[in-house]
Amino acid sequence: MAPTVILIRHAEALHNVSNKSPSSQISSVEISDVPVVYNRLQAKLTDLGLGKQCEELARHLQNELPLAKQIELIVVSPMRRTLQTAQQALGWLMKRGVPVVLGPEWQENSAKPCDTGSAISLMEKEWPQFDWSSVDPVYPSKTGIYEYTRQGLTERGIHAKQLIKQRPEKVIAVVSHSGFLRCGVSEKKYGNADFRIFDFGEGVDLVEWELTEQPGGGLGKSPKGVYPMSEGDYPERPEMDIGEVVGENPS
Repeated sequence: MAPTVILIRHAEALHNVSNKSPSSQISSVEISDVPVVYNRLQAKLTDLGLGKQCEELARHLQNELPLAKQIELIVVSPMRRTLQTAQQALGWLMKRGVPVVLGPEWQENSAKPCDTGSAISLMEKEWPQFDWSSVDPVYPSKTGIYEYTRQGLTERGIHAKQLIKQRPEKVIAVVSHSGFLRCGVSEKKYGNADFRIFDFGEGVDLVEWELTEQPGGGLGKSPKGVYPMSEGDYPERPEMDIGEVVGENPS
């Protein structure tokens, strides 16, 4: 029987905030003017994301969602903001021995610095508590199944869901990104540090639980409705690469 899947968007990261946001640690102007710095920061979580948002998500999962105690596997996009979110919000599960798998198929869409991962050799030193040996050595290159095109996003979404569906665990948590979760996986929007619960329907179609669909995410932070991938979600030309926050709620 296919598992139930809890899809989680990372908490607020540096690229999600504007110059006027009180939680911003670096302005978007500084980031865009200094792409090397932006790439090194690689959109780490803000203080708000790392603190209050992750704490709220952890409390809700532990105290308000009995299903969360049944999670048998955590799959995480191998990017800093998702790793931070998983560590802070799902660390209580890791302490219980729930294994973590790093899934590059769950990385964000675009090829901009904020949505492109860092080299495995660097990340495994920064995050030695996780097993990097099974991560596709192609990562973080945006080529093949990871390319930022309509076909690439579609194929990667199918692949990501197929990998999850064939797992033996009954409940799986996935920590990923708003753009990919919407365009490639579920056609639903996700607020920072919010989650949605799905069962598999026909093939790799996902059917959301009313528990998270009706209020707009498990914490009620996500827009309601269905949002299929459209032309604005992928570039017709490389120079039209628009990044994660376009078309998404950046807050």
